[in-house]
Amino acid sequence: MDDQNSPERIMREMDWNLLRTFVVLAQARSVTDAATRLRLTQPSVSTALKRLENRVGKKLIDRSPGHFQLTDAGQVLYREAVDIQGSILRLSTLMRDMTDEVTGHVRLSLASHVICPLFNQVLAEFHAENPRATLSIDVYTSALAVETVTARSASFAICLVHQRNSKLEYKRLFREYFGLFCGPPHPLFGRKHLTRADLAGHSAVSFGTDRLQDALKPVTLMRAQAELGDKIIATSSHLEEVRRLIIAGLGVGPLPLHVAARDVRDGQLWQLPPYDQTAPIDVHVVWNPRAVLNRAEKWLLDRLLHRIEETPMEERTYR
Repeated sequence: MDDQNSPERIMREMDWNLLRTFVVLAQARSVTDAATRLRLTQPSVSTALKRLENRVGKKLIDRSPGHFQLTDAGQVLYREAVDIQGSILRLSTLMRDMTDEVTGHVRLSLASHVICPLFNQVLAEFHAENPRATLSIDVYTSALAVETVTARSASFAICLVHQRNSKLEYKRLFREYFGLFCGPPHPLFGRKHLTRADLAGHSAVSFGTDRLQDALKPVTLMRAQAELGDKIIATSSHLEEVRRLIIAGLGVGPLPLHVAARDVRDGQLWQLPPYDQTAPIDVHVVWNPRAVLNRAEKWLLDRLLHRIEETPMEERTYR
């Protein structure tokens, strides 16, 4: 007779909907928010959690007023459940019809405002050679973009990378350099021969990841060396919105030099010191080697990686 929690019995009797509810609950970090996302009642979510805990024989979440934390068992199950969910979402790729013509849908997750001529050229080649294949691009923070690849809900991502996941693969696509800029309303706009000392005490605007422990650490260090005040009065995870904040004059802020170049020419932005010690940031392609890719996804990823390999790094460095 099977033990109540034997692997064979769990596999035979597991309700995969319970795992889906658990994944949403772990991400939402509250029964209320999870119920809203799942369009269920709070008692239904709580009951589903209890059923899952009974099935695996472990407490998965420590809950009390004002406290919500996955247990060690909950963290293990969450990682595996995300992987299982990704496999289920991508089962349709195994059922596709094989034809001479490449078809299928590619879903990309990108950090905001990725400006890379090489990537644009690969997209042009993809459409020209596979006109029946379709494509969608979703813009996320870099951390969320990586999560979509881990969960196999995206074909691959193009984003910043801070901490690497051993289950994923990474390839540097390009390097960009960040400088500091201000907009027309700012008192430093249009002034020449500025030094770092001129920036001292001015307010800043920036990205949410502009922290020593995050992906934009070089930008944080550059901002500190420029003697800007510690006060960041506005942030955004999207480059377009950081640009808006700078142009509106809310403060000094960082932008990639090649992205800001047109605005500088048009009189919308003014570059500030340091001019010779700008911050290098690498942007990567991130993909999941365990994901089952359809033919369109495989074509695009393979072509992009091939173009990266054959293009010298100096041609993929934008200043």
